[in-house]
Amino acid sequence: MNEIKSQFPILQRQVNGKKLVYLDNAASSQKPKRVLDAIENYYKNFNANVHRGIHTISQEATDLMENSRKAVQQFINAKHDYEIIFTKGTTDAINLVAFGIEPIIKKGDEIIVSQLEHHSNIVPWQMLAERTGAKIIMLPFDENCELKISELQNLLNEKTKLLAVNHISNALGVVNPIKEIIEICHKNNTLVLVDGAQAIPHKKIDVQELDADFYCFSGHKMYAPTGVGILYGKEKHLNQMRPYQGGGEMIKEVSFSGTTYAELPFKFEAGTPNIEANIVLHEAIKFISDIGFNAIQTSEKIILNELTMQLSALPEIIIYAKNAKERAGAVSFNLNINGIHASDVGMILDKQGIAVRTGHHCCQPIMQQLNINGTVRASFGIYNDLEDITSLISGLKMAIMMLK
Repeated sequence: MNEIKSQFPILQRQVNGKKLVYLDNAASSQKPKRVLDAIENYYKNFNANVHRGIHTISQEATDLMENSRKAVQQFINAKHDYEIIFTKGTTDAINLVAFGIEPIIKKGDEIIVSQLEHHSNIVPWQMLAERTGAKIIMLPFDENCELKISELQNLLNEKTKLLAVNHISNALGVVNPIKEIIEICHKNNTLVLVDGAQAIPHKKIDVQELDADFYCFSGHKMYAPTGVGILYGKEKHLNQMRPYQGGGEMIKEVSFSGTTYAELPFKFEAGTPNIEANIVLHEAIKFISDIGFNAIQTSEKIILNELTMQLSALPEIIIYAKNAKERAGAVSFNLNINGIHASDVGMILDKQGIAVRTGHHCCQPIMQQLNINGTVRASFGIYNDLEDITSLISGLKMAIMMLK
């Protein structure tokens, strides 16, 4: 793991005079040197607009971006490369679907949203409901912070058009049984959109095996630049959806008497894209693939188990979702000391060079159900190791001593 950590330049720096321990990967991951080099290489050698020029570097940039699209297709095992839509990120991808399916949503229709969702997978559906008169139905979680799948069948009916759910909770690290959820929904002819932002760097995703209708994720959580995300959608659904934005690239013919739209995927890619990030996403995919998900999951399981064990040994610590059947990528906890907010802990850890996330993690409904203001979240990346866990536990012991 030290060999992997050495590939990330930022992890060599110090914060507040201490070696950086980066445990905020659920918010955004750091970038390996090969990804940073790929960014520089694009701007030094291939900087041109795509799909529009006959000159050499425009064609080269276009080829690089379309090769990246094919790499994403293979990475998640989509059936066609044109089912891969480049977006700005997971939020943009979810909003695209929420806008695109609006013509099939009628007053009184229902959209199920799980209680474990990030605001990005709640608010777009609320906005769609406001525009159409549809109703939002919540799929709750239980005392283990696991979705009550047994209640899903009772929520589904002929009015249920779509269910929105994350693959892994960004706030708690709970892994949802996505394949089972999709199977239940499809028996009711209900579409399923999966927010895969937290799953994509931790699990091998096969959208055909899952039978997902839509699967969304962001590059910046998988060691790629910010500003690139992916919407995967089944061809039949994407063809039925209306375009999200109008402009260049997404058109076939334009006149003042009317416009016809381009075929997939360009129908949903209006304007000049984030070419650099779209291209460099390919390098991040190669980086992950070279290490392999077996190695990634083996290392992360060791880290997760060790952190859970050491936190459990501290009587002042409360761990959330500790008894969930499957967790990945993150552990959320608090100090059970009266009047102590998660941000107090985060600030003490920061003084020791330890970067964690504190607050509600854009998941206020989760915090409301747990009756807390927020949590401290330690989330893992490919470069984290047991030394990082030792540093975190040492930092927490200092925080407990200071705050008691």
